[in-house]
Amino acid sequence: MRLLVTGASGFVGGRLVERAQEAGHETFGIGRRQLDRDDYASVDLGRVDLGDPTGLPELPWQPDAVIHCAARATPYAPRKAYDRDNVTATRTVVEWCRRLGNPRLVHVSSSSVLYRDGDQLDLTEESPVGPTFANDYARTKAESEAVVREYDGSWVVARPRAVFGPGDTVLFPRIIAAAKAGRVPRLTGRAEPAVGDLIYVDNLAAYLIELAARPELGGVYHLTNAEPVEIQAMLLEVIDRLGLQPPTREVSLTTAMRAATVLERAWRLLHLPGEPPITPYGVGVLSWSKTFVPDKMLRDLGKPQVSVAEGVDRFVAWQRERL
Repeated sequence: MRLLVTGASGFVGGRLVERAQEAGHETFGIGRRQLDRDDYASVDLGRVDLGDPTGLPELPWQPDAVIHCAARATPYAPRKAYDRDNVTATRTVVEWCRRLGNPRLVHVSSSSVLYRDGDQLDLTEESPVGPTFANDYARTKAESEAVVREYDGSWVVARPRAVFGPGDTVLFPRIIAAAKAGRVPRLTGRAEPAVGDLIYVDNLAAYLIELAARPELGGVYHLTNAEPVEIQAMLLEVIDRLGLQPPTREVSLTTAMRAATVLERAWRLLHLPGEPPITPYGVGVLSWSKTFVPDKMLRDLGKPQVSVAEGVDRFVAWQRERL
């Protein structure tokens, strides 16, 4: 195929470009940050801000499919940044696709569009979205899905859950940084450990390429490794294998959530730089069970190629090189 990949300078988009290249697809990748051509020797690259639709590059060919990975995926940012990078950028991509002759559009959304406070088990593609959302990231990803549904061509929405692996910039790095600073407590207050689904980045990339190649598949797909794990136990294992100090403090879920809420509000009211040390969303990730029924994914796309255990091994090996 000829693939246009947005967000190619990010974690998921970058790995997707690599996998597409390995599979022999002609690929044009764009990203907000400058892309290193040494890493993608046979890939056309462009530096593009999709929040500004006037700066779109000329493509060397008409794509068969567009995989839209670009997004503001951090757990905390100004609301306007989420609106611009998730909603406006998606409108830009949809309009671009129309001008390109309506190629297949694979939109990478997020399972967070479904999240509520508390445990959610066996979520499906038919589970209700909104009207309230866990944070601005989830809200704007839901709005971006609505934009894609207005597209005239073939489209599909992919909702990955908790992507991890080498190159991760969101999930594990924040936990590891907090562990180095001694700021990771053991959260208490649950009768049973919180469990959740994840997806290894190579599995996600393979699924996205498969969705791009099969225009008969439409609607929404939840993408996971189809093997829920105990979230805190997994994170503690990674911390231990990296030789970091394990948490010794115990903090109740209620106390952690109150502290995170106060900190996030203070950051917004005082316009403090960076992001707060903890957010309600981050506490929820560690504390609440979120599992998904993988039947549609397994039926149409097959089983994941890399297990969670193997994915953790690869991530730990990669992270050890950077400690």
